[in-house]
Amino acid sequence: MMYKLGIDIGSTTAKLVVQDENKSVVYSKYTRHNADVACCVADILLQAENVIGNVQAEVVITGSAGLGLSERLGLPFVQEVIAVSNFVKSSKMEINTLIDIGGEDAKIIFFDKGQMPLMRMNGNCAGGTGAFIDQMAVVLGVAVEELDALAQRAEHIYPIASRCGVFSKTDVQNLVAKAVSKQDIAASIFNAIALQVISSLSKGLPIKPKILLCGGPLTYIKSLRQAFERQLHLSETDLLCLEYSNLIPAMGCIYSQTQQSFVTSLSEFAQKLKTSNLSTTCQSQSGLQPIFSSKEELLLWQKEKGKAERTKSLEGFCSRAFIGIDSGSTTTKLVLTDSNHNILFSDYSANGGNPLGAVKAALGRMCEQIEKCHAAPQIVASCSTGYGEDLIKAAFGLDMSIVETIAHYKAAKVLCPQVDFILDIGGQDMKAMYIKDGVLNRIELNEACSSGCGSFIETFARSLGYGVSDFARLATLAKNPCNLGTRCTVFMNSKVKQSLREGASVADISAGLSYSVVKNCLYKVLKIGSHSIGKNIVVQGGTMRNDAIVKAFENIMGTKVFRSSSPELMGAYGCAVAAAESVKSKEQVAAKEIRLSDFETKELHCKGCENQCLVTKYSFANGKTYFSGNKCEKVFTSTAKKEKAENIYAYKLERVFRNTSSDNPVLTLGIPRVLNMFEDFPFWQAFFSCLNINVELSDLSTYESYEKELHQVMSENICFPAKLVHSHVKNLLDRGIDNIFFPFVIYEQQDDKSAANTYNCPIVSSYNTIVKNQLSIFGSENCHLDNPVFNFKDRKLLLKNLKNYVDTLSERCKGLSVSDKQLNTALQSALAAQALYTKDIKSKNREILDHALEANKPVVMLAARPYHSDSLIQHKLSDIVSDLGACVISDDLLRDEHSLDMQDTYMLSQWAYMNRIVKAAKWTALQDNRINYMQITSFGCGPDAFLLDEIENIFKRYDKVCTIIKVDDINNVGSMRLRVRSLLESIAALPERSSQKPALFVNTKTFTKQDKQRTILAPFFTEYASPLLPEVFELSGYKLEVLPLSNERSAEIGLTYSNNEVCYPATLIVGDVIKALKSGKYDLSSTAVGITQTGGQCRASSYYAVIRKALVDAGFANIPVISVTMGGDLNNNQPGFKLNWVKILPIAFSAMLFGDSLSKLYYATVCRVSDKKAAKDLQSSYLQKAKALVLKSDRKAMLQLLASAVESFNSLLPKERLERKKVGIVGEIFLKFHPFANKNIASWLTEHDIEVLPPMLTPFFTQSFVNRDAKLQNNLLKSNIPDFVFSQAYKIVRHEVEKFNKVLSRFKYFSPLEDVYELAEGVKDILPLYVQFGEGWLLPAEIVSYAKNKADAVISLQPFGCIANHIISRGMENKIKQCYPGVNILGLDFDSSVSEANIANRLMMLKESLG
Repeated sequence: MMYKLGIDIGSTTAKLVVQDENKSVVYSKYTRHNADVACCVADILLQAENVIGNVQAEVVITGSAGLGLSERLGLPFVQEVIAVSNFVKSSKMEINTLIDIGGEDAKIIFFDKGQMPLMRMNGNCAGGTGAFIDQMAVVLGVAVEELDALAQRAEHIYPIASRCGVFSKTDVQNLVAKAVSKQDIAASIFNAIALQVISSLSKGLPIKPKILLCGGPLTYIKSLRQAFERQLHLSETDLLCLEYSNLIPAMGCIYSQTQQSFVTSLSEFAQKLKTSNLSTTCQSQSGLQPIFSSKEELLLWQKEKGKAERTKSLEGFCSRAFIGIDSGSTTTKLVLTDSNHNILFSDYSANGGNPLGAVKAALGRMCEQIEKCHAAPQIVASCSTGYGEDLIKAAFGLDMSIVETIAHYKAAKVLCPQVDFILDIGGQDMKAMYIKDGVLNRIELNEACSSGCGSFIETFARSLGYGVSDFARLATLAKNPCNLGTRCTVFMNSKVKQSLREGASVADISAGLSYSVVKNCLYKVLKIGSHSIGKNIVVQGGTMRNDAIVKAFENIMGTKVFRSSSPELMGAYGCAVAAAESVKSKEQVAAKEIRLSDFETKELHCKGCENQCLVTKYSFANGKTYFSGNKCEKVFTSTAKKEKAENIYAYKLERVFRNTSSDNPVLTLGIPRVLNMFEDFPFWQAFFSCLNINVELSDLSTYESYEKELHQVMSENICFPAKLVHSHVKNLLDRGIDNIFFPFVIYEQQDDKSAANTYNCPIVSSYNTIVKNQLSIFGSENCHLDNPVFNFKDRKLLLKNLKNYVDTLSERCKGLSVSDKQLNTALQSALAAQALYTKDIKSKNREILDHALEANKPVVMLAARPYHSDSLIQHKLSDIVSDLGACVISDDLLRDEHSLDMQDTYMLSQWAYMNRIVKAAKWTALQDNRINYMQITSFGCGPDAFLLDEIENIFKRYDKVCTIIKVDDINNVGSMRLRVRSLLESIAALPERSSQKPALFVNTKTFTKQDKQRTILAPFFTEYASPLLPEVFELSGYKLEVLPLSNERSAEIGLTYSNNEVCYPATLIVGDVIKALKSGKYDLSSTAVGITQTGGQCRASSYYAVIRKALVDAGFANIPVISVTMGGDLNNNQPGFKLNWVKILPIAFSAMLFGDSLSKLYYATVCRVSDKKAAKDLQSSYLQKAKALVLKSDRKAMLQLLASAVESFNSLLPKERLERKKVGIVGEIFLKFHPFANKNIASWLTEHDIEVLPPMLTPFFTQSFVNRDAKLQNNLLKSNIPDFVFSQAYKIVRHEVEKFNKVLSRFKYFSPLEDVYELAEGVKDILPLYVQFGEGWLLPAEIVSYAKNKADAVISLQPFGCIANHIISRGMENKIKQCYPGVNILGLDFDSSVSEANIANRLMMLKESLG
């Protein structure tokens, strides 16, 4: 009898199913493998043998961690999503959707009769999976099973971040600190997981019942299933959970057909697993040095660091004493000190989700120790800090509390009086504190990310079966630390799995993680470099007990640090110091008893605003009260109320949306209260009012309405303001408004004529396009969502835009008739209304500022984009600031301000809102210490990756404090309040600021005519164009050298010298350039750097600024940077650089066509021949031959060379025609061409005999003809050049393309170079052609072209967090599939830390789906 054996090895568990010939399951097992996969599976097999005997079985394996076993042992492998689909097909169940949650993976599969299943799988983020549930159980100090039982008894659901697991942990800590019940927290956790899965994987598609649930968490956790019922508004019968739902992928293996077969007995298979050398030595290529070179170095280092704390014996102590308590995110710390700050007693314990109980227990242990030591300390003062600061102070009747940054500084100052930099890393938090002249003058905190914190190491230690201390000890003597990149815990799991698969030891992984913790902290989260750190460095926090992390920090920074023997106690110790200082001058202070007061709780419903918070009131017997659950302190506060200061945002929110109704309107338009409506609404309200059109706004934002529409969001890492849009449109539809006005505004009004441009970011401009498409998918076709394009930069063009739209409305509404005169009057009225709003908001800012300065009150310039005025988006941050006594003004103060010199920045001044924010930063930097700067930024905001560097650079030069607050869909009031308090309390201690000159702004050298002989270094871009660039530049008299292809070192250097949230291409380019300049290969006095700039709304135009800043930071300010551009809106100061376009353009275009043609020849050939090296050699040889022809400008010879190449590739091909599956590649311009950046995707596909339809460079440049036409037709551009000139130019271009097509047509597998106008025609019904940021309309047009030409699949490659991708790729996916149902699109996101294993897994899924 032949049995079938299906094995599913996931990220955390192993599942095995044995089926007999009668298709009955005779054995199954589900267990954790603790990263020891081979031994775990072997043990299961032996257990199965004991039950069913040593049977012969045909083996098939699946799972994210199963690929390694498959590769090593030659086992048939089926990708897990395919396995699940095969199970559903074989089961004959009527299933529309499958939801699978595993240890670190989540999937949704949409089934549609007659079509290939549509699979959505989490990419780099494991938020909302089983691993997260495990982490949350640890936080609450319960088993996972108990977490489920707790949730069954919950009464309320609280919002927890649904974006990512580590961010969610912070929200859970806040709930714990507010004494929310474990039952409610448990239910809230499961609710967050359901939200995460739905919002990140549905990506705008409806999740239809019946739904099959799959995976361990959904099988075993009833509360999680119920959370999905709630979020999807379904009944229990709509969800199907089978008895063996946790085994479905393993069952699917049994039903999967594979090309190879592997038959073995259970014992033989187990023996093979036990004896095979699956842990071969990993030859590290990471370049990471061992943390310690030897055991001797480790011992010497530990001896040096072992300086004793200021401690004193408690034995017989009877004098004054002081208590400090730090109620932290995961732990509670208590310290008892004497008057000289010596520690008499300390306690460190996990709070287990019960901060009150933890402090009570710590005090009990202190009393026991006091009694044991026959001591009688007189406790005269006490102080608290941390997450539970206010709760602990109220519950135990403490004398005072201080913000934790101040507590850590006080502790560090006692231990190292000259301290000028403190780095504190705790369980969830990290802080970098800068001290100057004895005053804490700058603070950086992790915003919403806890990567690099203590829980980071703890999570991995547990997953690999180690305790934290043992895991850390292994790292100290590791020989080959693995380079695991700089991402958060959930992102890095796949990297760890890949390292284990490659044979790395646990020690090497632990050491690599130690380096990653430090790099995450410095470069990604806190964004500080070695040039930013002082000389006397103190490290604190529980994470710094780990010797490997402290030494890794020293290795990276090249400096020694000071660490106390108890770094985890420093917050509590600082509190004790503060308590002692508070009574130092008092002669008599009575001793006090510190104990937990009895308390009662009462549920209250706050009705102070639209949030409708559920508030719990704690009334303590000592007379103190504490409130939890409130998002602001407008009604309920746990601290003494200060006089509320003035807040511009309260006025701004009321003023911008003043609305008047028209009598007997001819039409009503609904306007969503979103994005740039927070700036432009006065214009639209006045304009439509003049035409007797009534305007109705959507209601104020609420979290409840936002949550209900999350399933429509297409891109999971898009910013919160964009995600919120869907709920506002739905609100208008629910109110019966079926004409919705949501304009496409590319250019805003120009405040400053010196700015390069006035763009909106792509999200603000064009998110309306996504919403419009989604309405058709979700069955709202009867609604008119109008998104006409407007240009506020030019009044005449704006008038034409308005006329076009009014004409459209007139066709729809017969009662509307508008003359040209009426239209002009309406425009004048609208512009006047907008001007009045601008004047009012500026005047109000000035009034608040004047009042504050007269009253000597602190002022906070709270800079933000207009839509950050939304109370839900900013989470009432402006109220928090004003509640703490600081007056709030906004960047509107600087509207139309022309007196500031803005030349001392690197940034390209092309975005309207950013230009104003930079100006506000410069103005604030010039003011005295009464006025300080705070900025709101949205998580995932693309442009801010560049903007924030500029802002921070300005304030460093002016030696002032700069505070950045990152906001997302979940408010973290505790964290925001900490930032605000830290700012206000630190500036209160600052001395009066004397007028001083800022540090000199350093820019790179200007490229002058004398620099023409310099060698220009250009980053590698594409193997079909980059090799020909030196010859093209030589024709213009410049020497250009293309740098080698990027590598891991490039990424490492790029992360060091650029903001880690810039586009991945920028990271690699910066790394390539600085790596080359540091190599010693080049004479720096004869070297320059070159980069292209395309202009427009995409961030890529800012690479020029990023490179310049990076060169300055790296010490290469003497290296000029030149920009190659043909755009008219980019005027860089480079008098010595000018290309002779007339001379080089014809041959450059021919070279580009040759490269594209050669690419087509190579990829059509290499998948059809066995000798793939021969095809590669042929490709390389023809590129080499082309170089000489470029130098000769011989275009005719280029065609002849192509003819020769066609003949050569034809001769390599088999005589019979071989059909191959075809996969097109589209995406961001750099990523789709750059082999290292995209992990050699094209090579992977060709190795599996799939024909790659390669990306073409020609359409990217020729689309400029279509772009110009689209701008002219839509009144976005004026042109003095007649249309026939461009028409004739394109005819010439197309004629040249056809010459190459004619030669190419002789190739056996010919496919033509396409006409860009034909591409544009194919996409018009999907998005407008004035969508021109990034690859613009061209990217979806290429997908449509592949769909029309019957490509089997398309892969879209995007940098992680790319703003253009949100719209033109991910955002258009559903609409494209609606128009072309058979198209199979796989979206892959990349950054410096994406793992090859993860990409390979996704590609395997694609390959197997092709059949």
